[in-house]
Amino acid sequence: MPLISLTNPLRDEYRQLFDTCLINSSKLPYVESIIKNILPNKSRYQAVAASLNIPWFFIAVIHNMESSLNFSRHLHNGDPLNARTKHVPSGRPQDGTPPFTWEESAEDALKLKKLHQWGEWSIPGMLYKIEEYNGWGYRRSHPYVLSPYLWSFSNQYTKGKYVADGRWSDTAVSQQCGAAIILRRLAEKDEITFKAEPVVDHTDEILKPLIRYSSKKIAGAIELQEFLNKLPGIYVKVDGCPGDKTSEAFKKVTGYYLNGDARIK
Repeated sequence: MPLISLTNPLRDEYRQLFDTCLINSSKLPYVESIIKNILPNKSRYQAVAASLNIPWFFIAVIHNMESSLNFSRHLHNGDPLNARTKHVPSGRPQDGTPPFTWEESAEDALKLKKLHQWGEWSIPGMLYKIEEYNGWGYRRSHPYVLSPYLWSFSNQYTKGKYVADGRWSDTAVSQQCGAAIILRRLAEKDEITFKAEPVVDHTDEILKPLIRYSSKKIAGAIELQEFLNKLPGIYVKVDGCPGDKTSEAFKKVTGYYLNGDARIK
């Protein structure tokens, strides 16, 4: 079972982040070079994708993240195909004899993650599975940093990353292009289309506040803070964390603190 479930709020978060994602202009030439290396190999990705019912471009971005698009490396973790994997997950593929073809290894890696059993290949569903592929360390332990595995090279990420297994740095900056940025650029170039999202009944969520009091970054808070700053006499730091100052400004405008503020009587 995944450590994080794809809830409706998480779907909304992924969708909003993808819709507002802007590729850093200084990184665009590098992103374009990745696209130029992906597209000539589309048929190889499609061959694996067809047997597993997985979008070819999902496999392509994982291949870039794990192996820098090198077809002599395992899709699991970038280890050489001339032997079973040494790093986590080690000993893959379990069947067969090395050297493995890239296709054999890719199918094993995707099945190991049970991606052939996943049916929601919408934008949120895809981003969810990409983040899960890398692990939930950012979301669980450092939620104020969006995973660079998804968002590096865009306006959604600035700094903070794991520099080694279990070693975190608040100042380190990822030098790897995030998977969501590659998907975004492929979509901008009309090279891919995403499946429609499943129809979800949000009736029970209509009365739930979109933004609650929080000391951590949450979706929609930046937009609220930017709006509040447009009003006379309100000066709120735009940091995406709707804490005391944001709640006070909200009360000045509406007469109410943000839901979840301990000052609500």
